[in-house]
Order: sequence, then structure tokens, then C-alpha cells
Amino acid sequence: MSICKHTEFCGGCSMQGISYEQQLSIKEDQVQKLLQEKNIHPREYREIQGSPGELGYRNKMEYTFGDMVKDGEMTLGMHQKGRFMSIVTVDQCQLVDPDFNRILTSVLEFCGQKGYVHYNKKSHLGFLRNLIVRKGVRTGELLVNLVTSSQESLEEAAFVSMLESLPLDNKIVGILHTINDGMADFVYCDRLKVLSGRDYYEDEILGLRFRVSAFSFFQTNVDAVERLYREALELLEDPEGKTIYDLYCGTGTISQALAIRAGHVIGVELVEEAVAAARINAELNGLKNCDFIAGDVLKVLDQVKEKPDVIVVDPPRMGIHPKAMDKILLYGVPQILYISCNPKTLVENLQHLDFYGYEVSVWKTYDNFPYTKHIETVTLLTRKG
Repeated sequence: MSICKHTEFCGGCSMQGISYEQQLSIKEDQVQKLLQEKNIHPREYREIQGSPGELGYRNKMEYTFGDMVKDGEMTLGMHQKGRFMSIVTVDQCQLVDPDFNRILTSVLEFCGQKGYVHYNKKSHLGFLRNLIVRKGVRTGELLVNLVTSSQESLEEAAFVSMLESLPLDNKIVGILHTINDGMADFVYCDRLKVLSGRDYYEDEILGLRFRVSAFSFFQTNVDAVERLYREALELLEDPEGKTIYDLYCGTGTISQALAIRAGHVIGVELVEEAVAAARINAELNGLKNCDFIAGDVLKVLDQVKEKPDVIVVDPPRMGIHPKAMDKILLYGVPQILYISCNPKTLVENLQHLDFYGYEVSVWKTYDNFPYTKHIETVTLLTRKG
């Protein structure tokens, strides 16, 4: 990878200028240090696996409108390193498909020509807030979502015409306009309008089709996560006919991969929109042995009468709450498959699991996000005795 044009200011990549081999070594050392500090000794430890692709792997980008200097030229891109209010235009990012850069450049130019002003996070005045671009890696479908306040009107027809006339390698299947009048600095949908096409794109993982709506969570590096899921599920002993809990299931990607062989999969997820997407996707794939429940794992487990033979967990970065962990442990299942995006909270949970009689049979580390600090892990826990 050549040194990125934006590396001096952009806060998006923390490992610019470091060879990929060195990045893997740094992340491997971080994991080893964590295990040593917490006195965790996996029976089988597998060294870190790099991403199938170092560049162009991101299938989603959430850009912000702003400026580099106060009252300066409008920018569209990522936050500047160490400066919350400054935004760097990232029109040559190497972690995305070139179509993302083309769309960003054209949207910024269009908005400048129309005289639209960006939203100010302090005064809460202004129109333009975010641009979200999403891509179906296996389908080549693009979803473009412009997020604004309601303080001005968007020239919708002109905006659609501009995007649809772009020479792109992929196909735009939906152009959306989201109204967000919230004061917090994150994308919230007060109102969503479909300007052209549909409000979702489709993609494939492990031979299954997934419909991803505007704000649904979906894994960022599809090629890498497909390998991670395949290798993770291969660790489970004979899932045929078994009842499997998939806790913190998101849009049900793992649940549906499990359902191909399992007897019954019960997915639990806090975000209702994700559960709705999971149900649609299960129907899309003709899977009738998946059930999805919206709610907090801590509360939902009290309501489910069917007991699990195996439990799969894929919690958010904060890990599993101790009270939820206690309920999971009460089932006494022989295997727990733990997929984690944060090794620090994982090892804390593993200490809890060890106390209740589970040992780490297999530990696998993955780098699914080259040039960033993030690390993914798969851990198979087996009940002692």
C-alpha cells in the first residue's frame, strides 16, 4: 500500500506507513500480552490470520460534512486526528471501492454548487450532515444516503440525476434522503425518503442472501468475515439436529449459517430493526428453523422455554454483562462459541467462564480491518469434565 494522500490529517487509519506484515505482528503481540496478563492458556492457539484483501475491503462508509478550518471551504469525509470539529475530505481513500471516492467527490461538488451549508455541531445550524455509502460486495449494488437537517430543501430530482449519471463500476440501486434534526453527533433517522430505487441492497455470505437496509448492521469486510464464520462454525461438534442459541445475533448472519445444519436456532438481539431484518433474511433464504427475539439477553433468556445444546455469542465491544453471563452459564452446555471484536473484554469474560468450569479449547485471532487497531477473535470454550 502506498502512503495514503490523507494520512497527515485523517483519523481513519492508525497504522499508515506500517507494512502489513508488521501490522499483523503488532496485533499478535497485543493478543499474546493480554493472555499472559490474565493467565489464560488456550489448549490450542492459532496465530493471527490476515485479511484476504488489504485494500478496498470496506463495504460501508459514513462521511461527515464540515470544514478543516473554521468558516473555511466545505469538506466531506473523516474527522481530523485529535480535532473533533475538523473534517478532512477523503476523496482518495484506499480502504474503499473507487466508486465510493467518485460518489463523495461528486456529492461534495453538487452541494457546493447549490450553495448548501454544512451543519454546525455547536450552533446546530446548517443543512448537510452526513453521506453514507454502502455496497453489496457479491452483488455490486450501491446504496447512497444523504443525511441532512430539515433547515433547507434538497433539490431531489437534480441530486438523483447527478448520481445516476456517474460513470461507476457498480450499480446504484437506491438513493435515499434522511432527515436528522437530533443535536447529538451521530446519524439518527427522523424521517427517511426514498428518492430513487429501494431502501436496501443485497449481499451474500456463505451462500446465503442478505437484504441490508439503510441503517441495518452488516459486517464491514465480507470476505474476511465469511472466512471467520466458516472456521468458527467448523469448531462446533456435530450441530446436526441440535438447538442452538445465537445471542447478540444482529441481523442473524451466523444464525442462518447455523440453521443449515442445526435443528433449531434461536437468535436474540436488542436492536428491533436488526431482528426485523433477520426475519426477512431467513424467509429470503427459505430457512424455517430460525426464530428471532428482540430484547435484552438478560431478560429474554427467562422467557425461552426450549433449552440449548450449544450457545454462540457475538457481543458488542463492551462484552457480556456479568449478570447475563451468569444466566448463560446456568445452562451448562458442553460448548460455547465466543466471537469477539474486542479481545480486552473477551479475556475479562473468559476469567468469569473459567471460574464456572469452562476452559479455552481453541483461540483464533483474525485481522479483518487492515491499517486500523481492530482485532477479531474466535474462542471455543469447553465445559471441563
